[in-house]
Order: sequence, then C-alpha cells, then structure tokens
Amino acid sequence: MAESNNLPPKHTKGTKLGRFWKELGPGLVTGSSDDDPSGIATYSQAGALFGMATLWTALPTFPLMAAVQEMCARIGIVTNSGLTHTLKKNYSRPVLYLMLVFSFPAIVLNIGADIAGMGAVSNLLFPQIHAGIFSICYTILLMVLIVWLPYRRFSSILKYLCLVLLVYIIVPFLGKMDVQALVRNTFVPQIHLNKEFLGMLVAILGTTISPYLFFWQASMEVEEKGQLAKTLIVNKNPIAKMRTDVYTGMLFSNLVMYFIILTTGTILFDAGVHRIDTVDQAAMALKPLAGRASYLLFALGIIGTGLIAIPVLAGSLSYIFSETFGWEEGMDKKFHEARGFYGVMILSLVISLGINFMGISPIQALYYTAIGYGLTAPVIIAIVLHICNNKRVMGRAVNRPWSNWLGGAALVLMTVAGVMLIWFQFF
Repeated sequence: MAESNNLPPKHTKGTKLGRFWKELGPGLVTGSSDDDPSGIATYSQAGALFGMATLWTALPTFPLMAAVQEMCARIGIVTNSGLTHTLKKNYSRPVLYLMLVFSFPAIVLNIGADIAGMGAVSNLLFPQIHAGIFSICYTILLMVLIVWLPYRRFSSILKYLCLVLLVYIIVPFLGKMDVQALVRNTFVPQIHLNKEFLGMLVAILGTTISPYLFFWQASMEVEEKGQLAKTLIVNKNPIAKMRTDVYTGMLFSNLVMYFIILTTGTILFDAGVHRIDTVDQAAMALKPLAGRASYLLFALGIIGTGLIAIPVLAGSLSYIFSETFGWEEGMDKKFHEARGFYGVMILSLVISLGINFMGISPIQALYYTAIGYGLTAPVIIAIVLHICNNKRVMGRAVNRPWSNWLGGAALVLMTVAGVMLIWFQFF
C-alpha cells in the first residue's frame, strides 16, 4: 500500500513543470515582446560593431527592468486598473496628454519597423515574393487574430510563441566560440569612451527598458485577474505569483538579448562584418558564415518575435487611449463591445504598415522611436515610483526598499540615457 501511494519521480517533475508553466503569463509575454525585430536589430548591431564587449550589459539590465515591470504589474493587481487609468486618477491631465503625444508616434514607428523587418526576412526565405506583400499579409493576420480570438486563447498563443525565442539560445552553439573571452566579457564590464560605444550602450538600455511595456504589463494583470474571477479561481497570493511570472519573463528576455549579442559578436564580428542596420542584414550575413541552419533559425526567430511584439505594442497603445478617454476596453471583449479599443489597434497597424510604403526606412523609424522612448521613459518611471510609494493608492503593497533602489537606479540611468541620446543625435 505504501508503494502505491508514492508517485513516480518522473510524474512529480512533470507536474511541477506544468504548474510552473501555468503560472507564467503576462510577464513572460511582456519579456519576450521586448526582444522584437527592432530590439534584435539593436543587439545585432552591438555584436557586429563591438564583438562580445557589450555582453555584460545583460547582467545589470535584468534587475532594473524586472524591478520596473514588477512595480507596474503590482499597480495593476492592487488598483485593478491599468497604468493610464491610475495616472488619470492621481495626476494632472497635462501629464497624461503629454505622455500620449510622445507615446503614439513612438509606438507606431516601432510597429512599422517590426512589420518591415518581418517582411524583409520573409523575403529572404522566399525571394520570389516581395517583402511588401509579406508585410501586408502579417498585418492582416494580426488584425484577424487580435479581433477574432478571445483573450484566453490569444494570450495562450502568445505564450507558446515565446518558445520561438529559444532558437537564439541554440544558434551560438552551432559554431565555435572563445569560452575564455565569453566569460571575461560577461563579468568584466568594458566601456570605451567614444561616441559609438556610448551610443550603443544608450541604445541597448532604451531597447531593454521600453515605456510601452509598462502599460501592457499593468493592463494584462487586470485582464488576468478578471479571467480568474470569471472562472471562480481564487489566487491566495497573486503578487507572489506575479513576481514569479515577471522575473521569469525578464530573465528570459535578457538571456535572448545576451545570446543574440553573442551570436553576432562571435560570428559576424570575427568575420569582419561590422555594419548591420536591419534584422534581415543580420540574418543574411549569418548564412555564409554560420551555415543554413543558423540562418534559418535566426530568420524564423525574427518572424516569431514580431508576431509576439506587435500585438503587445498595439495593445499597449489601445489601453493608453481607452483609459485616457474612458472607452470600454479589454481583449476579452468582442469588437462591438469595445469598438474604440480595437479601433486604435487596427488604426495603429494600418498606419504602421503605411510607413513602409512612404519611403521611411526602418532605421529612420527606429531613430525617431528611440527619441520618443528616451523622452517618455524617465517621466513614466518617476511616476511609477511615486505611485508605488503612495499608501493611499497601494495600501500595504507599497514598495520595499529594494524596489526603490532598483527603480531609482533605472530612473537615473534612463534619464542619463535620454540626455545622451538627444546629445548624440543633435550635437
């Protein structure tokens, strides 16, 4: 009898893994969307230009982005409102409208760059079909999925799509690498006091800690809470579960960033390929150097990350507008129940697609996006810190000291990065 009551070790492990996977949700999707085609282009540039010299940036950016995303998620859980609604309730309208002015063009340009990257990479895989046709097809596919699928199924698809990013962890091991140099560049920071290297550090920081992720994270926690209430599931410690999800998602995001820099820093840099402006250039450059397998995995990863990131970008914009103007919102609602919410998503995708046919290159789009994010990120982080220390809003769920230290460090670094970014671009 004693033996029959004991579960086999294999079954126990599977159950634990299954439970852990079920606990992952908005945090994993948010972290994965941070490694969008635009982000991959930035990390590829870092590796091609400086080899493994920027690998160390993955270590300090992880706790910073994890702290900020955790605060945003906590705001969503405690207030049962998105970040924009909380801002609207506790701060003056000019702050809200200023945020809208900078967020809309930056996010639309980011979506445009991602759609262009997906189209260009698909054209590499199937040269007989024009990149623009692929871009149109991806845009229509995303519109249909966003509007037609209910939230639970859509979020499940996004969650499984995150596994696509594992290809970037595989690619570096398909070639040779200097393990000693890898360890040294990971744990010993290198900083070159010149415009190009400092500019790349700013770009990595801005790509990693992006404002649109703050809004998406808070709103998704509200969606998750609503779904659990509908299915009569009560989570005894939602903040603890959220932290597991957020920290895992941010760790996954930084691992992918690390391995993209490692891939391009060993394969492209060592081969003398130092100029990568777009993701399709990075994929194409890998083909003769690392073999067809690496090239295909890298290219497929770009398409997969675009399918994750674009709904997050468009969704964050919809939540910002809907909460600002008091529209019905939520990805669990049907189109006729939240026309304004879905309308903003569709409009942002249409405008973003149009950018690709207006002569604005992805590099120009990324340039203006970086400026928009550089201006808004410090302001939003400062407001998030203020909210999370406000007992009237957060009750007993106010920030712990470590949240303030890491959030403060993120604020200082993003402020410095924003100032440096503008200085580098205009002076």
